[in-house]
Amino acid sequence: MRFRLPRITDAKDQLLTAFLLIIAMVLMAGRYQGGINNLRKASITLFSYLEEPLSNIRVYRQALKTNTYLRKQNVLLLDELSRLRAAEQENRELRSLLEFTRTSNLSLYPIRIVGKEFNQINNSLTIDAGTENEIEEGMPVVSAEGLVGKVILTAHGYSQVMPYLNTLFKVSAKLQNSNAYGIVSWDGESIYELQLNYVPQTIPVDSGEVVVTSGYSNNYPPDIPIGTVVRVEPQQGKETQNIYVRPFVNLFDIAKGFVVKFTPDTTVQNLNEEFEDLLE
Repeated sequence: MRFRLPRITDAKDQLLTAFLLIIAMVLMAGRYQGGINNLRKASITLFSYLEEPLSNIRVYRQALKTNTYLRKQNVLLLDELSRLRAAEQENRELRSLLEFTRTSNLSLYPIRIVGKEFNQINNSLTIDAGTENEIEEGMPVVSAEGLVGKVILTAHGYSQVMPYLNTLFKVSAKLQNSNAYGIVSWDGESIYELQLNYVPQTIPVDSGEVVVTSGYSNNYPPDIPIGTVVRVEPQQGKETQNIYVRPFVNLFDIAKGFVVKFTPDTTVQNLNEEFEDLLE
């Protein structure tokens, strides 16, 4: 067996072939790299167009989550604010009631208003005190601001009150400055005004003057605040004037108060009855 040794010419051919292959691979790699770069540029351009709407979608979803969370927090904060306002209002009312008990010389029994009936004419209130608490018919009901009404019906644990916004309600009153006397009542129209009648036109009355109970009717203690004068109208052909009074107590807001355990002095009433009997 004979072995063939490579010749120098064959080695040259192989080297030339290898060199050409290397050059071809370099050229192919250069062309391929350019294609990759072009593909990369195209993909970057495409993703740049898609990135903005995709980013907007992400931002929108995040905004929805944030908005939902903020709405829940807003509801919780509003509920907390409402409870704080209610607590503040009750605290302020309790402080005023406590101060009223300290400064008043009346016999006061604290009550809570548990029912309100407003039908524009025969309005009424229900309180959580009755005969078991020694509440009697005719006793006045007041708050820290002034007169509320009077007890008209009693039961074991509850009583019904006729407030000043009742066409049957009447109370003897006087102007605090001039001491002019009249009768306070309600005509069934405006819930913001009462009328003080039978005051002579010769007595000057100014707006803002305070009206209080006179104590002459023997049903209410004297000097319980009722309201302030808002305007005065003379009555044509009469010697008296119509005086309109804005009450101190807001019946729609009031929730607590006192029953005045007041027992009328019947001495004056008995004298008047005896006088009338003598004239008969």
